[in-house]
Amino acid sequence: MTARTTAESESLESRILQAALDAGFVRAGIAPAARSEQAADRLGSWLGAGHHGEMHYMDGPLDRAAPAALFGSVQSVLVVALPYGGGPSVALRKSALGPPVAPKLAGRVARYAQGEDYHRILKLKLERLGLAIDALVGRPVGRRACVDSAPLLERDFAVRAGLGFAAKSTLTIAPGVGSFFLLGELLLELELGARQAAPPSGCGSCSLCLSACPTGAFVGPHQLDARRCISYLTIELKGSVPTELRPLMGQHVFGCDVCQDVCPWNHSRHLPAADPELGRREELVAPELETLLFLTSSAYRRLVRGTALSRVSRARLGRNAAIALGNSRAAAAEAPLARALGTHSSELVRAHAAWALAALGLPLTTGLAALTRAEAHDESAEVRGEAQKALAEVSARDDGMRPPEPRAP
Repeated sequence: MTARTTAESESLESRILQAALDAGFVRAGIAPAARSEQAADRLGSWLGAGHHGEMHYMDGPLDRAAPAALFGSVQSVLVVALPYGGGPSVALRKSALGPPVAPKLAGRVARYAQGEDYHRILKLKLERLGLAIDALVGRPVGRRACVDSAPLLERDFAVRAGLGFAAKSTLTIAPGVGSFFLLGELLLELELGARQAAPPSGCGSCSLCLSACPTGAFVGPHQLDARRCISYLTIELKGSVPTELRPLMGQHVFGCDVCQDVCPWNHSRHLPAADPELGRREELVAPELETLLFLTSSAYRRLVRGTALSRVSRARLGRNAAIALGNSRAAAAEAPLARALGTHSSELVRAHAAWALAALGLPLTTGLAALTRAEAHDESAEVRGEAQKALAEVSARDDGMRPPEPRAP
């Protein structure tokens, strides 16, 4: 491109950043397109420790630390942040005994997934921003729009662009915005000067996110073992959830917001509201667990169409719902779990329903009969094994609850 004077360059960068804000993004910055060596080293260490679990795509052939691996002629990286809003992650209902409470037989869905699929919305906004940049430059600018499905270490480039700082939770926090935002990038065939804000404050001595994680997924500050993370367990993991982690998952059926919920940076009254284009689907705010457990193929397609939930199969949603029902410890969960154990087409769901019946910690009737039948007759060895373990747990618990027999005189 033709060399520009300093004044012209600064004017163009400022106008591009303003165009990003006009497009609805709450933060925007420009990072150099050079490979991030530190980010590459951190990724290598994380992969070497096996903390990625079944996310084998993270260890793919493309260099995630180098934007040029995605767009060979890239000269600048424009990074933007789109808010999806804080607030309760489960719809609350009024209680006659006190403050509003979440219904026991409702699941929890991470806030970013409660509306339209952010991949589509972000890409549309990035394309509109790209057209605005064309108009500012006076010619078509080569570019590639990226969201988190692209193999790019976007959080590192967000920090390099001055959007915020790398938090102990491994998320990016932007002061005044918090962490409830989505990142997007435009890899531009346009030489721009990096525009970074003053280095923001960091986490300091706070470690609330580390200690609040229900499954203890943080190895240490800035170190996450994804294999223990509820988001990984409910979304990425395809098979059975490790038995020791199931009781720790609570009512989560898709993702988790706990480390963000406790973060002081997310407690300001002035955080930006969710972008209106992301919308909100009421059926995803607090989905009924029994409904998720017995989704038909057509009902599943209707539920996940156009949402981030399409990343998980119907069987995995049922698996997650079974675990959440077991963790509810509600008597009303016994009947649907017993029915799932006896009739569900997915052995993954049946196996977790067997575990969940014992996890209820209640005297069982229909559940006991279902476990007994499953132990003897289920075609899946995994289901039979889960039923056997559940029966042993129920039996031991019932024995412990019986009063001692009177001694003979």
